[in-house]
This record gives sequence, C-alpha cells and structure tokens, in this order.
Amino acid sequence: MTRMKNWGLCSQVIGSSQGSLCLDRRQFLQRSGTGFGLLSLAGLLDGRNTVRAAATTRPSSEAFFQAKAKRVIYIFAQGAPSQVDTWDPKPELTRRADQSLPGLGGVAMASPFTFARHGQSGIEVSQVFPKLAAHVDKMAVIRSMHTDIPAHDVATLFMNTGSLRMTKPSIGSWVLYGLGAENENIPGYVSLRPGGIPAGGVQNWGSAFLPGNFQAASVSTRSARVEDMLQNIKNPYITRTEQRRQLDLAQKLNATRAAAMQQDAQLEARIAAFEMAYRMQMEATDAFDITKEPASVRELYGDSAQGRQLLIARRLAERGVRFIQVWAGGWDHHEDLQNRLSDSAQEIDQPAAALLADLAQRGMLDSTLVVWGGEFGRTVTRDRNGGDDPGRDHNNRAFALWLAGGGVKGGTVHGATDEFGARAVQDKVHVHDLHATLLHLLGMNHEKLTYRYNGRDFRLTDNFGNVVKNILS
Repeated sequence: MTRMKNWGLCSQVIGSSQGSLCLDRRQFLQRSGTGFGLLSLAGLLDGRNTVRAAATTRPSSEAFFQAKAKRVIYIFAQGAPSQVDTWDPKPELTRRADQSLPGLGGVAMASPFTFARHGQSGIEVSQVFPKLAAHVDKMAVIRSMHTDIPAHDVATLFMNTGSLRMTKPSIGSWVLYGLGAENENIPGYVSLRPGGIPAGGVQNWGSAFLPGNFQAASVSTRSARVEDMLQNIKNPYITRTEQRRQLDLAQKLNATRAAAMQQDAQLEARIAAFEMAYRMQMEATDAFDITKEPASVRELYGDSAQGRQLLIARRLAERGVRFIQVWAGGWDHHEDLQNRLSDSAQEIDQPAAALLADLAQRGMLDSTLVVWGGEFGRTVTRDRNGGDDPGRDHNNRAFALWLAGGGVKGGTVHGATDEFGARAVQDKVHVHDLHATLLHLLGMNHEKLTYRYNGRDFRLTDNFGNVVKNILS
C-alpha cells in the first residue's frame, strides 16, 4: 500500500516488523533514478550486446577464404635466439671480429659457429642445427624480423598477443575463434609448457575479452606421466554417469537463469570448461600418452623433454587441435654463448626435424603450419657482462625465424639484415606482419577477423600489418 504526500513516498514493508518506510522527494529520485537508466539501457543492449552474445558470436564470413593450413604448431624459442649464430650468416662480422663497430655500442663478436649450404635451395644454416638443416627445402626463413621493445616479458607477450599495453587475446585464441574446433572431445587450443609460467605470464595463452572457451588448455609437460600432465579432469569419487548427471543439471539451471536474466559469459565459460574436462577423460588422456607410439617413432623424436613435447604436439594435431603452442626456451645467452647456444640448439634440433619428417610422412605437413622463433634477436657485439666467456645482449631491430608446411613456399629466404646482422634493412617484417601472414595461411583476412568489445572492433594485428607474400606457395 503506497501513497504520495508532499512529494514524498511511504510504503508498507510486507512481512516486516519495521512498519512503513517513508522517503522524501530527494531520496525517491536518488533510489529510482538508476532504475530508469537501466530500463533505457536494456533497450539498447539487444542481441548485438557483446556480453549476451559472447558465447555465440562468430566472425563475419568476409574474413575467410580457402587455404591449405588447418592448424598451427608454434615452437616458441623464448629467450631470443641469436640470429647471426643460427639462420643469418655474416662473414663481415667475422672479418671485423674484436674491432669497434661505430653506432653499435661495442666490439664485433664473430660467430663461433660455421655455416654451410643445404638442400636444393642452398640455404645457409649454422652447424648447431645439423638435423634441421636437412629440411631447409621445406622452410621459409625470414631474416628481417623486428619488434618494438627488447624486454623479454613485453616482447614475449607482444609476439603472442600482438599487444604491448592492453591485455588482448593470444594468437591461438584468435585462430580458434575464427576456425572453431575440429574435435569437441579435446581443447582446440593447447599450450605445452616444460614447467613454470614463462615471461609475460598466463596472458600468453589467454583469451582476454574473447569468450573464455577460446583460451588455451595450459599443460605442464615436466613429468612424462599422463596423470601428472592432465590433473583434475577426472573425479575420483563419482562415476562418469554421475558426472554427466551433474553437468546436465548445471546446464538446466543455467538455462533457467539465462531465460530470466542476462546471460553470464563467465558462467558459460566455466560450464564449458567442465564439459570439456568430462569429454577429455578418454580422448585427451590418449593423446598425451606417447607410450602408444611405436618405439621407432619415439626414438625419432628423442627421449628428452622437448622430444616428448613435439611428439605430443603431433598427436594433438592428428586429433584436430587448431593451435598448439610449444614452449622451448633457454635462449637468453648473455654469456658463454658458444656452449650455451649449442646446448639450446641441440635440445630442439632433433625433435623439430623429427616433427617435420613425421608430419610429411603422414601426409599432414601440407595442412599443418609449423613455426619456430623467439621474441627478438641479439646484438652483434659482445655483451659487456660476458667477461672472458662473452654472449650477446638484447636486440629488437633484427631476428630470424622459420615457417614450414601448409601454404609456405619451401626453400625460401625472405629479407635481409645489414652487413653485420644488427638491423633488418630489406623487406622488413614486423610482428604484426607475421601475425597477418599466419592468419592468411590459415585462410583468414586479418583485417576482417574482428571482435567487437567496448564499442569498437578489435583484431590481432591492431590497425596495421601486411601479409608477407614472398613466402606463400
């Protein structure tokens, strides 16, 4: 029962011992004003509302075209490999060894490694990659990469998300958002880590403002036991039948809530995660169990942490995972470069070569894009902290990486650095250019693959980036 008196409001509080509640005009307007605003806002937030549509929003069909590559295995060499000791030979640096290099802040440090030509293409490769060298005719080597900031955490995040400041979705999340999952019983995006959280943090495989089901399933491969890698996907206390009933009830309750209220994107993502864990109990466990591979295949990859990672990556690719991120770090060589870089290269040389050979033998390489590279390069002068066993400092103006597989023109070298390898000078490739190219190889136009958030359309490549057409087959 309510009545207005002198522009005030009195109401009887039903079932309350407090009796009537009276508000004066100022109190009434303060308490009801926000309600009127929300009524108006509700009319504006229609089906285009990113919160309500988060779980179902799909890119425009204009973003897609036919392509060879269906999936990516990205081997991330965190720590920043030295370009002049791996894929970018510089004889002039050797000739000027121990001489001052004006403008480069130190004395020239010649590479302690020799280079030789390999394959029909004759691409020069460092001696530290004897097994990968046999596959150069499958590769496109980019020698003119450059990035913005030579700090590991920032540059790592930039390479994985295309963003230096705002938290944005990782490239794997964009790929999964664009192409969708091929197999509903296993995550469409998996990040394989050798142990702890790398520089840049979990944002390296996060989905940011994209719906949560587009983020990676991050798996530590420190232990070779499947039970240790895939924790908490099985409930040891109830049967699968009971788990199914629980999930069905959660879905029913959520549907009832969504019908009465605005859909909660975070709740949708959480339920989707539970559903995925339930479906993973069989197929994902099998995918991570490399003991099911013949001994000859396991020997091909090698009995090492990175060998196991890349064999798992191939098994995931076979099962329809769209984007597999493999962390293969240890490339931050400020001192003792000759020994430490050799060790890092040896860890990845056999497994990566095995991956390329294995994919090709199975007829999968044409549809699988393989990428290897770090977040920036190294200086061509001695790091002043190296002492008698010098290494190289950070350099964002030049680094090298390679791609192979789906849609890539093998036996190709793109771009060049200056005579010392210190700066990219010819056909330069920025991080946004690389991302545009990766999306293109997967059949997506980087300018059209957008997601509306906070009133504007976002994309992986921000507002620039060009496809590196020279490496396309």
